[in-house]
Amino acid sequence: MPGRKRLALSRFAPVSTRAAGALALAAFVWMVCAPPAGARSHRHGHPQQHHQQQLTPEAVNAAAFNGPVAAGRESPVTLKAQVLLDRTSFSPGAIDARASANFAKALAAFQQAQGLAPSGKLDRDTWERLVRGGDTPALVEYEIRDADVNGPFTPQIPNGMEEMSGLDHLDYTGSPQLLAEKFHVVQSLLRELNPGRPLDRAGTVIVVPNVRDARADAAVARVEVDKALKAVRAFGADGKLVAFYPATIGSKEKPAPSGTFRIRQVVENPTYHYDPKFHFKGVKAQQPFTIRPGPNNPVGLVWIDLSKPSYGIHGTPDPSKIGKSESHGCVRLTNWDVLDLAHRVHRGVQVAFLDR
Repeated sequence: MPGRKRLALSRFAPVSTRAAGALALAAFVWMVCAPPAGARSHRHGHPQQHHQQQLTPEAVNAAAFNGPVAAGRESPVTLKAQVLLDRTSFSPGAIDARASANFAKALAAFQQAQGLAPSGKLDRDTWERLVRGGDTPALVEYEIRDADVNGPFTPQIPNGMEEMSGLDHLDYTGSPQLLAEKFHVVQSLLRELNPGRPLDRAGTVIVVPNVRDARADAAVARVEVDKALKAVRAFGADGKLVAFYPATIGSKEKPAPSGTFRIRQVVENPTYHYDPKFHFKGVKAQQPFTIRPGPNNPVGLVWIDLSKPSYGIHGTPDPSKIGKSESHGCVRLTNWDVLDLAHRVHRGVQVAFLDR
């Protein structure tokens, strides 16, 4: 959505370029949807030592299914499958080369869309459907650009929301985080794919998942939020599933709503507002405060405002926690997944929260 302005989230949803003229409402929204204070994982990530197959471009691009993949271990087959799922709009979340729960969810959704038994496990029939249609490489080379390394960056992002409110902006911490989000991958795997290669130097050629600009842009007419599965499904006007995303959805303390609502509008680079009446655990502020926009903002890069006051679908500064943590009632996706969804929806699209 090029040309969007940075907008504060208003109490009755901010007016974005998509909804300009259709919604002219005033006061600020005090959003309840942020990660629990102190619950962030370390953002930077570090390479880990492994004793399984090396994830070289040759091994991953030539990978073929030869039997079940081991859960929890890195695998060229799993990495290739994750990239191919991502490319077909069945998001596995942050690509990590492991047969994780988010990978299983995406795989099951893909299987169901293909008329296969939705086991969530990689098998030969599923593999053949994934690789059908060509020799698209899962890993490709990318030359780091000036825009990837010039910033602005915010090297230190505090964990506490009150401390965040003292920053002028919440940009990426550096080029490694920027590149990881650009290619939908955890930082540790990005480093592992590029041993000895600096990720902060323009002109460096690195190996990355082949996911940029690969997804289709089919319009979304209806969204389902599956609270039990912790996933979001997006359907076209013909009822066909066009996209699937793993999600973090509410918590026992602050559950997500039930029922069917409408999208009021979409805002990129939202400003986050906190009201003490929300009583977030770990937040001691007695006065309202504001957190500036940026990818490390508590609601990430996008806020999709719903007709349920103070609830929405939004991004996150910590994609590795999607589906594994809790939210304050809202629906949290990776920044790249919520951007993908935001580009497909419009004001008035139905969003149904499923309790089953």
